[in-house]
Amino acid sequence: MSAPRPRLSLGRLLGFGLPLALFAALAFMLARGLQHGHSEALPSPLIGRALPTFVLPQLAADVTPRFAPAQMKGQVWLLNVWASWCTSCKEEHPVLMGLSREAQVPLIGFNYQDQAEAGRAWLAQQGDPYRLTVTDPDGRAGLDLGVVGVPETFVIDKQGRVRHKLSGPITPEVWRNTLQPLIQELQGA
Repeated sequence: MSAPRPRLSLGRLLGFGLPLALFAALAFMLARGLQHGHSEALPSPLIGRALPTFVLPQLAADVTPRFAPAQMKGQVWLLNVWASWCTSCKEEHPVLMGLSREAQVPLIGFNYQDQAEAGRAWLAQQGDPYRLTVTDPDGRAGLDLGVVGVPETFVIDKQGRVRHKLSGPITPEVWRNTLQPLIQELQGA
């Protein structure tokens, strides 16, 4: 005769089943979140408002002037937040280089929480698509912009208002379907 099987008690079932169910639910939500468009995942409270004012030094070692967004008043432009340590920035860089060659819109770089030397070396190695790049090594100006990660790109209109924020890399599809039509509309206004 065989030994009787131990019965599963409610406590034992909850002890194993509940953590497993919570893990499965968390994994499902994470997977669904990764499938959604990243540009809409983190809406910015700055949309429709003036870009926060900042005055930052330029990244180029031989340039002493500082840059302020007010210098771009009257132009539609992109502010691209990046860092040399950012893997996704490397993915979007060929797209930025293409945009630079096409010269459809001024592209200003915002080197975020990075060592200036590392940022300069990265641009020297990868190519520099920016009209100019400012550096924000301590991230204070980035906090005012609501930067939560890199890369992020802001579309700024002629009046200096934020019209769109993209969280994540600019891909050819994002450029073609979202950014380019918006920029063309703003440039015509």
